[in-house]
Amino acid sequence: MALLTLGINHRTAPVELRERVAFTPERMSEAFAELRAASGASEAAILSTCNRTELYLAGDDDCAPLVLRWLAGFHGLEAAELEEVLYIHRDADAVRHMMRVAAGLDSMVLGEPQILGQLKDAYALAREHGGSGSFLSRMFEHTFSIAKRVRTQTAIGENPVSVAYAAVSMAHRIFADMSHNTALLIGAGKTIELVARHLSDAGVKNFIVANRTLERAQALAESRGGRGILLSEIPGYLAEVDIIISSTASPLPILGKGAVERSLKKRKHRPFFMVDIAVPRDIEPEVASLADVYLYTVDDLRQVIEENVRTREGAAREAENLIADGVQEFLSQLRALDAVSTLKQFRQRAEVLRDIETEKALRALRNGGDPETALRSLARGLTNKLLHEPSIQVRKATTEGRTEVTEWLRELHQLDMLDADATTTPEKI
Repeated sequence: MALLTLGINHRTAPVELRERVAFTPERMSEAFAELRAASGASEAAILSTCNRTELYLAGDDDCAPLVLRWLAGFHGLEAAELEEVLYIHRDADAVRHMMRVAAGLDSMVLGEPQILGQLKDAYALAREHGGSGSFLSRMFEHTFSIAKRVRTQTAIGENPVSVAYAAVSMAHRIFADMSHNTALLIGAGKTIELVARHLSDAGVKNFIVANRTLERAQALAESRGGRGILLSEIPGYLAEVDIIISSTASPLPILGKGAVERSLKKRKHRPFFMVDIAVPRDIEPEVASLADVYLYTVDDLRQVIEENVRTREGAAREAENLIADGVQEFLSQLRALDAVSTLKQFRQRAEVLRDIETEKALRALRNGGDPETALRSLARGLTNKLLHEPSIQVRKATTEGRTEVTEWLRELHQLDMLDADATTTPEKI
């Protein structure tokens, strides 16, 4: 079974392209159906976050060109445009890549834990849509095991650092004391939950949470002593907030330039600090052109993130060693499974030959044949049939110069030991 991973991430593609290649929840069912049909892969999984879109496939052939054309077509892009930023990993490299992603070693924030949960969600989604079979399931499960090992055996998860944490750290550069500021959080997912926690730790006391579902917004807001509103209500509250951090799965911008301009007038041009973590973006890029607005995207957080990541570099080297061991463990498991499958086929074939020769012997006995003659005939026939095809293949391989086949045959049947036994006299024993 061949394994293939294709994707783009924050290192290979700008946010403008990443947001065009992101998969929205509404189109996931369609994507799974089309991907497997277009690629011919027997198993498939899709990971789509603000920093990466990756496809994991298992099948008998290298279907990379087919997947590239499908991915570009699905998102209305030219294949050549996507090919420039696409990375492809095969087999052992694909396994290593998934483990590095799960451990946070390939993240914008080194060692961030959020990606592991996103990868688990991608696995659950693949299972829900029938994309994950025995091969990908084993790879995902083993990957999660290695990621846990990395977390428990290294310091990669110490000193909490994430995109959410970096966003709050950047807010500190605009507002030295945030205890008097009001924060508007757009969205109510895990990233926004982290943002709320970090803002609270930084001193923010006043929260407004806007979400498509009012109940979810209220639940998160009330946990921080704030209020929940619907996305449609945002314009009415803009003038009273100072910090806006957004992370939703909306395919279209939620906050436009016009609404921000009107709010600035009401605020008498007190500054806005905004971070748009979403891909596709929630805040229109034109908002950044307004005076008194400090708008940042996930790409703008890179410098803050790089400062916070230095303490994890030693742990990352330890993690790479654990992952290297994990890759070898997984490949060994696959080889063992392949050996089991081969041995099962070998045994089944031997049992078929055994049954054929046994039936011949029984038929001879039922017809009054001599038992000794029937037994000798059974033994001879079974031996000839078991050795016939292997003998042909060994002679063929030797003729072709593949002498290692004879060496394997001697090893399998321990013929060297038999030769030694044959030359050992009773006096030497």
